[in-house]
Amino acid sequence: MTDDRSYWLQTMLAIADPLLFALENEQLKTQMPVEQQKNTNREAFSHLEAFARLVNGMAPWLETYAENEAEEKYRREYVQRVRTCMDHATNPESKDYMNFSEGDQPIVDTAFLAQAILRAPQTLWYELEDNVKKNVINALKATRSRKPYFSNWLLFSAIIETALYKLGEEDWDPMRIDYAVNQFEQWYVGDGLYSDGKSFHADYYNSYVIHPMLLDIIEASGHTYSDWSDKSEKIRKRAVQYARIQERMISPEGTFPPIGRSLAYRFGAFHHLANQVLRHELPSELAAGQVRAALTAVIKRTLSSNAVFDNSGWLKIGFTGHQPEVGEGYISTGSLYLCAFIFLPLGLKESDPFWKEDEKQWTSKKAWSQDGFPVYRSME
Repeated sequence: MTDDRSYWLQTMLAIADPLLFALENEQLKTQMPVEQQKNTNREAFSHLEAFARLVNGMAPWLETYAENEAEEKYRREYVQRVRTCMDHATNPESKDYMNFSEGDQPIVDTAFLAQAILRAPQTLWYELEDNVKKNVINALKATRSRKPYFSNWLLFSAIIETALYKLGEEDWDPMRIDYAVNQFEQWYVGDGLYSDGKSFHADYYNSYVIHPMLLDIIEASGHTYSDWSDKSEKIRKRAVQYARIQERMISPEGTFPPIGRSLAYRFGAFHHLANQVLRHELPSELAAGQVRAALTAVIKRTLSSNAVFDNSGWLKIGFTGHQPEVGEGYISTGSLYLCAFIFLPLGLKESDPFWKEDEKQWTSKKAWSQDGFPVYRSME
């Protein structure tokens, strides 16, 4: 196993282990701390947030047979652990049964669970026991009793319906998908960027949610209606452009701008760039070894503080170390596991160029060392 891949894998599993251990033993609700802003009452939502976001980031690795024997042994072990956790999370008789039906927040994290299933259908669906499949379907459908906000939340409802379609449910609702896809077409503001609602926000939601979910929705269900499939190519082109922007956000030191909402997601800010790596849809001028070096630098720099985890290995609120003031009112311990989205490239084989290519300087490192400055390519 290459050094970088070994580091990524060890880091992902270190983040995952406390959560998975607690949930597979039906002790998540008793063991996981729920750090949050005063009087925000996030206890009802935090456990589903943690599980769904973690599994979403792990899903491609869980789904892909590892070429390295030692890694494959780990993968098989974690596949079984995650399936046990899926059972406990969705079984109404479990001590750790999660909240899919009360309040608005479960729409978000049921969507992340749905996206995880789309990313790992064999592992997280087809090989589940029939009773677990039934519980998963019930959990997905339980979110239909509330409406999403007029923002990136439209994509949450849409990807849940996309998953139901892929899982063979006849009552999947194309209207929720149609509304989201068409609304984001209206919210496109140019150069690879979407507005998140009526007003543009300078933050990372184009990466956290918008591009990755639009891509998965249109890829999984776009063929069912011609007006959806007609949008596919421009959605993909915009995604390539935003990946170009994301790579340039990474400084020579592996830092990135602390702007906008939800900074407590840490390196989850690069969900989109990691997803483009997984999809083999990077901009043509970005070498795989260049992007790997940049993302590795981000992970290492972000985790350089010794205050990211508590003494039991749970994530703490912060952008770098422990900075509780970074957490908005909707942020709690479970929210933080969106950071796992950066690990999507572990779903690529070890022989993939992303892991095998020599490390190369990324754009900011080249620019600040005067070793070259690739011309920025605007879409418009």
